[in-house]
Amino acid sequence: MRSRSDDLELLLAVVDSGGFSAAANRLNIPVAKVSRAIQRLEGELETPLLNRTTRSVALTDEGRGFVERVREGLLLLGSAEEALLQQRDQPSGRLRVDAASPFVLHQLVPLVAEFSRSYPGIALELSAADDIINLLEQRTDVAIRIGELDDSTLHAKVLGRSTLHLVASPAYLAEHGVPSSVAALQAHQLLGFLPPSRLNRWPLKGAPQGFDTTPHLPTTSGEVMRQLCLAGHGIALISRFMLGNDLKTGALVEVLPGQIQSPNPREQIQAVYYRNSTLSPRISAFVEFLATRLTL
Repeated sequence: MRSRSDDLELLLAVVDSGGFSAAANRLNIPVAKVSRAIQRLEGELETPLLNRTTRSVALTDEGRGFVERVREGLLLLGSAEEALLQQRDQPSGRLRVDAASPFVLHQLVPLVAEFSRSYPGIALELSAADDIINLLEQRTDVAIRIGELDDSTLHAKVLGRSTLHLVASPAYLAEHGVPSSVAALQAHQLLGFLPPSRLNRWPLKGAPQGFDTTPHLPTTSGEVMRQLCLAGHGIALISRFMLGNDLKTGALVEVLPGQIQSPNPREQIQAVYYRNSTLSPRISAFVEFLATRLTL
């Protein structure tokens, strides 16, 4: 597809070569193509740029001033394109990332040092918001979302799935007993989110429509819920991405293993961002980096 800059490049070729034929020979294109480009420019500008003779061409007064500015402009355009190409190989600039506080603490913070070494030109900013934010209003480049997406205007890349686990501390289970069935959970202290929250409906196999809970100690933060669970205040349904060390060390114990419906919408982890056409190298670098390093 022809662009205005193509015609301007041909104009400079004619001026620098001293004629239409010489420019065409240098660029290995038909003379007619060069001639049409100059005619288009003169027609669009409604100004003659070249005085033509049978042997040579010369710039008009208007053309001389125009060509000087065109040359400067094309040099700037070339520099801008070169800078973008370099940035593609070495992304740089500020990158604002938003995620729920548990994901920031358990997944992103451990990766910051390696990411900074890999992409020293990117200045990372982390926002730990437990509420869903508007990316444009908060000037956020990319957000990590857990579960289903409501905003269809966002582009998303699935980073993986993080299974859910019912967990409690050994101290809590020693005091209150281990539930033997989904129905037995009703007799226990259950931890969850401040209502109304769809996260208080647990996808358990013993409850086809979902197991509705009334949290014993409701909170707005998944990390606070985890800390309450560690402190022995009840049973919680928590994503594995924030449980790895707790289960490994025995600080938390799985309750009713195998009773979570899986796959389920809450397991999906996605990076979301606004994109018109070309994805920013900064966002692309960050998302691809996460996709191979998260411990979900």
